[in-house]
Amino acid sequence: MSEQVQASPAAPRASAPRILEIGPTGYMHAAFPETTEFHSTWPDETSADPARGRHLVTLGTLRELAARLADPGFDLVVVHAPACAPWTPRALGRTIFRRSVLHGSLPLARSVAPQLLRGRVAAPVAVLDFDDPAVVDRGNAFLLDRAVAYFKRELPADHWQAFTGTLHWRVPTARFRRIARNRRRMETLRPLSLGVPLEVFARPLPGPVPEAEKTADVFFAGRVKDSSTVRETGLDELLALRAEGVVVDIPDAPLPLDAYLARLARARLVWTPEGYGWQCFRLYESALCGSVPLANRPSIERHAPLLDGEHALYYDVEPGGLARAVRAALADRPRLARIAEAGRAQVLAHHTPPAIARHVVDTALRLAAAR
Repeated sequence: MSEQVQASPAAPRASAPRILEIGPTGYMHAAFPETTEFHSTWPDETSADPARGRHLVTLGTLRELAARLADPGFDLVVVHAPACAPWTPRALGRTIFRRSVLHGSLPLARSVAPQLLRGRVAAPVAVLDFDDPAVVDRGNAFLLDRAVAYFKRELPADHWQAFTGTLHWRVPTARFRRIARNRRRMETLRPLSLGVPLEVFARPLPGPVPEAEKTADVFFAGRVKDSSTVRETGLDELLALRAEGVVVDIPDAPLPLDAYLARLARARLVWTPEGYGWQCFRLYESALCGSVPLANRPSIERHAPLLDGEHALYYDVEPGGLARAVRAALADRPRLARIAEAGRAQVLAHHTPPAIARHVVDTALRLAAAR
């Protein structure tokens, strides 16, 4: 068992819920493997293990899946929000122009599976939307109507903004916001932590490195070119700090996962600027490895947030903001050690896959009971 699993504090232990999960990743299945029936919609997935609750969606199994959704024996149905409706040109292009097609595999049925929730569903529905955009795709409006909770990774501070350019052609107007159906949809939205990825959580991690053994002041590894302007402008400030004598560790090439995690652990600060969305895995990985995440100030509502000065550090994106934050942080290294310890505890408590899955179950079932 990995070190972080042993260290995780106990979550509320109600009886394990019986879950039916539909999506590209068995997120809930990884947390509740004994009681989750997972139906994979990942286009390149080729293997199933029904004895362990893992199934493939095919044209031949769609009817069976529809029957499973109508089964009152499940406590919760969890569906991963698709990026777009399966009949849109974008979705058809992504399905048809895949390498798997060259091998005779054209899994059109998998993109259709979430649409089965338009029919009879016996259990409460929770939706997981881990996508980068801070909007709900128009094709997922029906999921908003079916769900007791729609968990959105990039949830704008004003929840109505999640409908900008999708359910409304621009920023939702007062008239749009007065419509009862739209308000019900908005009230379904809940923040979702991106958290530590399953691949990282499944392996032993390096433990916290003592201050005397830290080898870098700031570490960063990630895409800059063709990514966020926050990264482009921030990188210039980091390089200027390096010229001042700050030890800035930026790998020249992508690192193997183990090496990447080790470099995280040996840095005092880990720069975690937003990319296509504000949340990134690095934010939680760095805290879990015993370093202090340093990010631009959040632009979204977060679940169990890493608080500024308590679990992480945040800076203003205006020119000089990153450099000032780095200098101030490095001037008080005992404080950095305290923040790193608290940040690691916060991630273990709330931002591992099991903790996030448990939060989804508890929240959805509580809302369903209230209805």
